[in-house]
Amino acid sequence: MKDSVAMGLLYDYYGDLLTEKQRACFDLYYNQDYSLAEIAAEAGISRQGVHDAIARAETLLRNFEEKIGAVARDARIQRAVGAIETAAAALSGWDDAGVRALAAEIRRAAASIKE
Repeated sequence: MKDSVAMGLLYDYYGDLLTEKQRACFDLYYNQDYSLAEIAAEAGISRQGVHDAIARAETLLRNFEEKIGAVARDARIQRAVGAIETAAAALSGWDDAGVRALAAEIRRAAASIKE
Protein backbone atom coordinates (compact mmCIF):
# COMPACT_ATOMS: atom_id res chain seq x y z
CA MET A 1 0.00 0.00 0.00
CA LYS A 2 2.89 2.42 0.68
CA ASP A 3 4.28 4.49 -2.15
CA SER A 4 5.09 7.29 0.23
CA VAL A 5 6.68 9.83 -2.05
CA ALA A 6 4.00 9.72 -4.76
CA MET A 7 1.17 9.58 -2.24
CA GLY A 8 2.68 12.43 -0.22
CA LEU A 9 2.89 14.58 -3.32
CA LEU A 10 -0.71 13.82 -4.28
CA TYR A 11 -1.77 14.56 -0.70
CA ASP A 12 0.01 17.92 -0.80
CA TYR A 13 -1.99 18.90 -3.88
CA TYR A 14 -5.37 17.32 -3.18
CA GLY A 15 -5.46 16.45 0.54
CA ASP A 16 -7.97 19.17 1.35
CA LEU A 17 -10.49 17.39 -0.88
CA LEU A 18 -10.53 14.34 1.39
CA THR A 19 -12.82 13.90 4.39
CA GLU A 20 -11.45 14.67 7.85
CA LYS A 21 -11.32 10.95 8.68
CA GLN A 22 -9.46 10.15 5.46
CA ARG A 23 -7.00 13.00 6.06
CA ALA A 24 -6.35 11.91 9.65
CA CYS A 25 -5.79 8.25 8.74
CA PHE A 26 -3.69 9.17 5.72
CA ASP A 27 -1.52 11.56 7.71
CA LEU A 28 -0.91 9.09 10.51
CA TYR A 29 -0.10 6.28 8.08
CA TYR A 30 2.08 8.10 5.56
CA ASN A 31 3.49 11.08 7.43
CA GLN A 32 3.70 9.78 11.00
CA ASP A 33 4.47 6.15 10.01
CA TYR A 34 1.79 4.67 12.30
CA SER A 35 0.68 1.09 11.77
CA LEU A 36 -2.94 0.28 10.99
CA ALA A 37 -3.34 -1.05 14.53
CA GLU A 38 -1.95 2.16 16.06
CA ILE A 39 -4.23 4.32 13.95
CA ALA A 40 -7.22 2.12 14.81
CA ALA A 41 -6.49 2.45 18.53
CA GLU A 42 -6.13 6.22 18.29
CA ALA A 43 -9.20 6.73 16.09
CA GLY A 44 -11.37 4.21 17.93
CA ILE A 45 -12.18 2.22 14.80
CA SER A 46 -11.22 -1.20 13.49
CA ARG A 47 -8.03 -1.90 11.56
CA GLN A 48 -10.23 -2.76 8.60
CA GLY A 49 -11.90 0.63 8.89
CA VAL A 50 -8.51 2.32 8.87
CA HIS A 51 -7.39 0.26 5.89
CA ASP A 52 -10.57 1.14 4.00
CA ALA A 53 -10.20 4.86 4.78
CA ILE A 54 -6.59 4.90 3.58
CA ALA A 55 -7.37 2.85 0.47
CA ARG A 56 -10.27 5.14 -0.38
CA ALA A 57 -8.09 8.21 0.14
CA GLU A 58 -5.39 6.76 -2.14
CA THR A 59 -7.95 6.02 -4.84
CA LEU A 60 -9.44 9.49 -4.59
CA LEU A 61 -6.03 11.17 -4.75
CA ARG A 62 -5.09 9.17 -7.87
CA ASN A 63 -8.45 10.00 -9.44
CA PHE A 64 -8.04 13.70 -8.68
CA GLU A 65 -4.65 13.67 -10.40
CA GLU A 66 -6.05 11.76 -13.36
CA LYS A 67 -8.84 14.30 -13.81
CA ILE A 68 -7.06 17.51 -12.82
CA GLY A 69 -3.42 16.74 -13.59
CA ALA A 70 -1.88 19.42 -11.36
CA VAL A 71 1.13 17.31 -10.33
CA ALA A 72 1.96 16.34 -13.91
CA ARG A 73 1.42 19.91 -15.12
CA ASP A 74 3.76 21.30 -12.50
CA ALA A 75 6.40 18.69 -13.38
CA ARG A 76 6.20 19.73 -17.05
CA ILE A 77 6.49 23.39 -16.13
CA GLN A 78 9.50 22.67 -13.92
CA ARG A 79 11.18 20.83 -16.81
CA ALA A 80 10.47 23.78 -19.13
CA VAL A 81 11.90 26.22 -16.61
CA GLY A 82 14.94 23.98 -16.21
CA ALA A 83 15.42 24.00 -19.97
CA ILE A 84 15.25 27.79 -19.96
CA GLU A 85 17.82 28.02 -17.17
CA THR A 86 20.14 25.58 -18.94
CA ALA A 87 19.81 27.40 -22.23
CA ALA A 88 20.32 30.79 -20.62
CA ALA A 89 23.52 29.56 -19.00
CA ALA A 90 24.76 28.01 -22.26
CA LEU A 91 23.91 30.82 -24.65
CA SER A 92 26.11 33.84 -24.92
CA GLY A 93 23.20 36.05 -25.78
CA TRP A 94 19.75 34.94 -26.78
CA ASP A 95 19.49 33.98 -30.40
CA ASP A 96 16.06 34.04 -31.98
CA ALA A 97 15.91 30.27 -32.60
CA GLY A 98 16.74 29.47 -28.98
CA VAL A 99 14.16 31.89 -27.66
CA ARG A 100 11.50 30.49 -30.01
CA ALA A 101 12.25 26.89 -29.01
CA LEU A 102 12.07 27.67 -25.30
CA ALA A 103 8.90 29.69 -25.73
CA ALA A 104 7.33 26.78 -27.62
CA GLU A 105 8.22 24.42 -24.77
CA ILE A 106 6.55 26.71 -22.23
CA ARG A 107 3.48 27.05 -24.44
CA ARG A 108 3.19 23.25 -24.74
CA ALA A 109 3.40 22.87 -20.97
CA ALA A 110 0.85 25.61 -20.36
CA ALA A 111 -1.52 24.23 -23.01
CA SER A 112 -1.59 20.89 -21.26
CA ILE A 113 -3.13 22.42 -18.12
CA LYS A 114 -6.43 20.73 -17.40
CA GLU A 115 -9.25 22.96 -16.33
